[in-house]
Parts: sequence; C-alpha cells; structure tokens
Amino acid sequence: MMKEKNGTPSWAVSLIPFMVLVAMLIPIVAIFGSDALSGASEVALLVAASCAIAISMLAYGTPWKKIESAISDNFKSIAPALLILLMIGALSGAWMVSGIVPTLISYGMKILSPKIFLFACCLISAAVSLLTGSSWTTIATIGVALVGIGQAMGFSSGWTAGAIISGAYFGDKISPLSDTTVLASSSAGTELFKHIRYMLITTVPSISISLVIFLIASLVLSPSNADMEESFSAALAGTFNMSPLLMVVPVFTGFLIAKKVPSVITLFAGAIAALVAALIAQPDIIAGIGGSDGLNAVSAFKGCLVSIYGSTAIETGNEALNSLVATRGMTGMFNTVFLIICAVTFGGVMSGSGMVQSITDAIIKLLHRRTSTVAATVVGGVAANMITGDQYLSILLTTSLFKKLYNEKGYENRLLSRSVEDSATVTSVLIPWNSCGMTQATVLMVPTISYLPYCFFNLISPLMSILIAATGYKITSTKLLTRDAS
Repeated sequence: MMKEKNGTPSWAVSLIPFMVLVAMLIPIVAIFGSDALSGASEVALLVAASCAIAISMLAYGTPWKKIESAISDNFKSIAPALLILLMIGALSGAWMVSGIVPTLISYGMKILSPKIFLFACCLISAAVSLLTGSSWTTIATIGVALVGIGQAMGFSSGWTAGAIISGAYFGDKISPLSDTTVLASSSAGTELFKHIRYMLITTVPSISISLVIFLIASLVLSPSNADMEESFSAALAGTFNMSPLLMVVPVFTGFLIAKKVPSVITLFAGAIAALVAALIAQPDIIAGIGGSDGLNAVSAFKGCLVSIYGSTAIETGNEALNSLVATRGMTGMFNTVFLIICAVTFGGVMSGSGMVQSITDAIIKLLHRRTSTVAATVVGGVAANMITGDQYLSILLTTSLFKKLYNEKGYENRLLSRSVEDSATVTSVLIPWNSCGMTQATVLMVPTISYLPYCFFNLISPLMSILIAATGYKITSTKLLTRDAS
C-alpha cells in the first residue's frame, strides 16, 4: 500500500529516504574515512531530504509551504545551539592561548595517578557537569585539559574521551540546571525534581557500572610514560607562563554558571576574561599570533581576535604537544554548523512530510506490553537523534510522539520523561552527524567513532532503561496492566 487515507506516505514509503541516506553514507565513510563529515555526509543528508521532498510532493501532494514551515521551525529551535557552538570555539581558543588549559594539564599530571586516571576523568567530569548543568561546557573546559593529561600519560584518546563524555552526560542528565533535563521533564508534563529522582533508578546503576569499568581499565591499561609526562611538563613550562592566578578565569566562569547566567553570555565572558589573562601572562604568544616580535597595540588587537575566531599554532618544541595546544577557534566549528544545518533540514523534511509520524504510528500499533513500550521509546529517541541531528529536537519529537500512548496505557508521565532522557539525551553524542557528536569530536579533537566504544554510560543507559522496565520496578499504571509481562 503506497498511500494512507490521510494523504501521507505509508510507513514503508517513509523508510525510503532513510535507505537512501544509509546507502550513501556507507560508501562515503569507506572512501572519505575521518573526512566524511567535512562535506560528503552533509551532501548525503541533503540528497535524502530531496528524496523525501520528491516523494511527498509528487506522489502525495504535500504543499511545499508545509515542508518549508517544518524546516523553519527546526532552525528556530537550534539557533541558540549554533551560537553556543561558536562561543565554545571562542572559549577553547582563548583558554588555550592564555595558558589556562596548559596550566590545568600541568597540574593534573602532578595530581592524578595513571592507576585511577580514567576513573578520575569520569568522576571529575560528572561532578563539574552536575554543578554546571552543561555537558558541552564541561567537555569544552575541563574535558580538553583531561584529554591533554591522558595523552601525556599515554592513554588512548578514545578511552579518555569516553570517560569524560560518560561523566559529563551523567551530570548533565540529573542536574536541575541542565536544559535537556528541564526540557524532557516539562515536555512530558513531569515535575522537575520528581523527574530527576525517578531517573536515579536507571542512572545510578549505569554510572556505577561505567565507573567500575573505567577503574579496571585504568589499572589494566595504566601506561608507564614518566618520560613523556616529564617531556610534556618541560615543554609546557618552557612555552607558557603558568601560574595559579590563571585559575581565576575558570573560577569566574564557574561563578557565572552558578548564578545561572545564560550559557552564551557565560562562555563569551569566559573567553574575554581569558584574553585579558593572555595579555598579562602570555604577551609573547599573543604578539606572535598577531604577527609581531613584540607586543604592541596592533599585535595585541590582532592576536586576541585571531585567538577567538581563527587557527593558532604554538611551537612548544614537542611535536605531540604542538597538535594538542593548536586551536581552531570559532572557524573550527564551521563544519559542525554545516552538518547541523543539513541534519536539521533532513529532520524538518521528514517531519513536515508526515513520514516520521507514519513510521511512529506503525510502531505504536505493535506495542502492547510495558517493556515493549519503553523499548520503543528508547529506540525512538535514538532514531530521532539520527534523523534530526539534534538532541533538543529529538527530546521534543520523541516526547510528543509517545505522550498519547503513555496516557492511554495509564503510565505516569515520569516514565516517559525518563525513557526519553535515557535515550535521546545520552545517545546524541554517539552519532557522528548529530550536533552533539560533531561538537564533542571537534572540541576534544577525537573522532566520534574513536570514543564511541568507550562511552559506557551512554551505551548502558538505554539498555538499563529497558531492563528496569522489564522488572517493573517503581512503574505503576492506572490500567489493569498487572499481567503486563516483560
């Protein structure tokens, strides 16, 4: 059957754009490798979107205005995220050039033991993210420093990034300051702290298992790279003027976060504060970036601007360290912005054409039991991340698609909000073309495919959600579902 009574594509037809996308992505990844996200994958998303438009308009008479409106709505929702991306690029560049990140790396190598390093990475990131409510800010600041420390100690960048991301998304997920936590609870109609308490049932076991894995991995993989650590420390000390006073900037940034100052303002203020610190602590570096042997008004002005928006290469005398302290600023985020625009366009087309709704309706008809309902929600959250390319859209889309079903079955709203967080929030960073996946890969300079196998919290959370649903623990219904077997 090609056409439903309501004039929208059937679920079978709605799968065609996905098949086109997959058919293109497979050879693209094989041919382009790590450069697949530098343009080729974006073209694939646009081709798949064009396929969906052609089917919808030519075969089903869907007006262009409807599709265009859906795309426009998607763009409006991700506009703040794009601005935050640019500010993260600015902050990353300024914090590196000012010596803040190098100082954190230097101190971290002295404090952290390799035997607990991955465990500590996860725990530190979780604590910072819980306090800030932002996985993105956590990864862009302390995460970058931890990757540098891990590299100096000889740990795989994939393992280190996996530990950082696991901790950051745990803290983000249960922090009352987190925008995704607020969005998931509010869109499902669940009181915020009720939602957070209910999430602990699945989140605490997931992070506990992850921490055990990271502790074991730290003990087993613990490299003996005293020479490399010493080499890194010497190169950092010879390149940057490091001082505890530089930590005033992270403390200032943390203060703004604690005061719940909007993320864009906080990140920009943190970047400006870092530039002031750079002019005081690293005048020679700023002068060099500004194209002069000595600091003057022109080189200071140019050096500060380039540090925020452009690429910088600081010679440390250590080749491995050179790549670590190199920055790309706001322009380094352009590929990510390009990808998000294409992914959101594809998601808007799929939504505006009614194809997403058709697929969801077909799935809902198959759901009769508690476990299958939660499992479908989890799969829906992951699929939404792949379709829309943005976690915020995924949260909203998954919640809106399953809310009616949960109400009909008599399940509490908190079960829906938890299932959405266990899937849409945490898996976004695992998808290369998702805004989260591309952002963290760009910020940490670790390909998504490299850190994905080690993001244990993000991989375990969706499965834990289904497992807890199967046990029926703390899940109630106003319907006669006592025999709802798992």
